[in-house]
Amino acid sequence: MINLGMASLRLYAGLVGYPSGFCARSLRTLSGMTVSQIDEEVAKLLELKVQLGGDEGRHQFTLKTAKGTRDYNPKQMAIREKVFNTIISCFKRHGAENIDTPVFELKETLTGKYGEDSKYDLTPASWSGNSLFLDPTPSQVPFARYLAMNKVTNIKRYHIAKVYRRDNPAMTRGRYREFYQCDFDIAGQYDPMIPDAECLKIVHEILSELELGDFRIKVNDRRILDGMFAVCGVPDDKFRTICSTVDKLDKVSWEDVRSEMVKEKGLSEEAADQIGQYVSLQGGMDLAERLLQDAKMSQSKQACAGLTDMKQLFSYLQLFQVTDKVVFDLSLARGLDYYTGVIYEAILTQTGPVPVAAAQNGAGEKAEEGVSVGSVAGGGRYDGLVGMFDPKGRKVPCVGVSIGIERVFSIMEQKAEASAEKVRTTETQVMVASAQKNLLEERLRLTAELWNAGIKAEVMYKKNPKLLSQLQHCEDSGIPLVAILGEQELKDGVVKLRTVHSREEIDVSRDKLVEEIKRRTSDV
Repeated sequence: MINLGMASLRLYAGLVGYPSGFCARSLRTLSGMTVSQIDEEVAKLLELKVQLGGDEGRHQFTLKTAKGTRDYNPKQMAIREKVFNTIISCFKRHGAENIDTPVFELKETLTGKYGEDSKYDLTPASWSGNSLFLDPTPSQVPFARYLAMNKVTNIKRYHIAKVYRRDNPAMTRGRYREFYQCDFDIAGQYDPMIPDAECLKIVHEILSELELGDFRIKVNDRRILDGMFAVCGVPDDKFRTICSTVDKLDKVSWEDVRSEMVKEKGLSEEAADQIGQYVSLQGGMDLAERLLQDAKMSQSKQACAGLTDMKQLFSYLQLFQVTDKVVFDLSLARGLDYYTGVIYEAILTQTGPVPVAAAQNGAGEKAEEGVSVGSVAGGGRYDGLVGMFDPKGRKVPCVGVSIGIERVFSIMEQKAEASAEKVRTTETQVMVASAQKNLLEERLRLTAELWNAGIKAEVMYKKNPKLLSQLQHCEDSGIPLVAILGEQELKDGVVKLRTVHSREEIDVSRDKLVEEIKRRTSDV
């Protein structure tokens, strides 16, 4: 008994941090005590420890996710799955194949490919020294490495996977350190603007099917931008840095952009003002035709090539019936260095329709627009990236788009919270229930039959559950049908099939049950 008491007290002392001498002193009180009495005394001492503030240690570690990450409950995952299914279905509808690339790349693969003013932080993978780097957004660089390494010259691919970045997260805006990248790319030598138009068609389809709200797809061309900078008097060595400043026009006013170009980047006021005249323009095919006749822009072969392709692009977009949402916007810059041609970005707007009429009327003036609530997709043409990795410098022209999937998730979750519509978190078609006791074996037998027939079925894990509890579970979970067994049904060889929503019941022959369930849940 004494030995047992000593062991108990030593265990307690170790837990609460009391000195070992405590055990010897307390042992004097143990004479004649039973094991249960010793346990009671230990419990009292533990309670005393809590009362005296001894639980402080328990609060030194707070359970939470790492910064920039989050957990997702079943409702949120159901929304995510719906979004993924919509997007993947669209990609497959357009003939895309699925590939996968590692989440980290060699440092030399990533360094220098994003542009010197890149906002993407190349993050060392801590488990692998300095040779491996986590791949931040976007994922065109690993794709280009994949093409060069495997000598692939044409492919239409999609890739959805988790990636990571190091910069400060903004989780309320759907910006995380761990997030999904969702890409579609077409690689290969094809006639101009046909693949580019398909990428824009895909963005239009996805945003329309997800019903996120009104949206616009801005398009521009890096050749048009560079030509514009040249005719406006921007020195060659300032093209990229001025492009990076123009890229801020969707977030700050022209006055702020002009101030940065003049005061921080050293551009002349005259050149800045000329840029301002151009970047205020929006339109469609008519604007491209106007700019081809523009006295300054027509002087740049690069700009003219871009404008000619822009006209061709809009002719294909008209055939694809998506010009209602696409607008040629000279303020769109997208700062990544590897873009070589068409660039585009899809944004959601809070109010007002897309300025289509203004975009197509040839006015060429800044169209009236809704209030932007953020970019949800972006991409462009990057014809030179694969050649950077190919030992012989062989180029594979590429064009692609990335869907801002995390922002889409955030918007869909907010819509679900605001609406009264119930989000189903399971796909169960039928609940196997019983109206009487002692029918567990029959319920399990029927459930197995349904599973074997490919029916998504559930059964309650109780021997004798109340029928009301089983029906309530169906109501709460959104299960559309209940297959009810009873003594009479078993004798007659039927199952009572109940529609949960309408509460209608019919007797179905046991051998016809699977067929009836499939018929009634074909659209579930």
